[in-house]
Amino acid sequence: MAWMIIWLIAAAVLIIMEIISLGLTTIWFAGGALVAALMAYLGLHWIIQVLIFAVVSLLLLLFTRPLAVKHLMKEPEKTNVEGLIGKTGYVTKTINNLKAEGEVKLNGMEWTARSKDDEVIEENEEVIVEEISGVKLVVSKKNN
Repeated sequence: MAWMIIWLIAAAVLIIMEIISLGLTTIWFAGGALVAALMAYLGLHWIIQVLIFAVVSLLLLLFTRPLAVKHLMKEPEKTNVEGLIGKTGYVTKTINNLKAEGEVKLNGMEWTARSKDDEVIEENEEVIVEEISGVKLVVSKKNN
């Protein structure tokens, strides 16, 4: 009975550690501790409990963690200006980096723009936003 209490306390501590860290690591060991607590309840020797704890924890870590990481830790969705990268716009004022001029209309808004490859891009050309530099879009011609 004492071993079951030890395993349940260990599981609780590991769950608390997981809640604090959110690293998806200690939760698998908490699962192993719960299985070991069940083995203690069934009266198995403490050495077998420790072995079962280690095996179950390792199996959970190796086989379920990658699935959990894939589904729970997704890339944050791009918002605001970052969301413009990869979008298509139209040149409303010829882009000429040497003259420091150029504008692109994108999502209904006019943006100051510069060419990524220092090429002159004429009005009405379709462009793709490659990056953002300050408040300027850095664009390249869209290959149709």
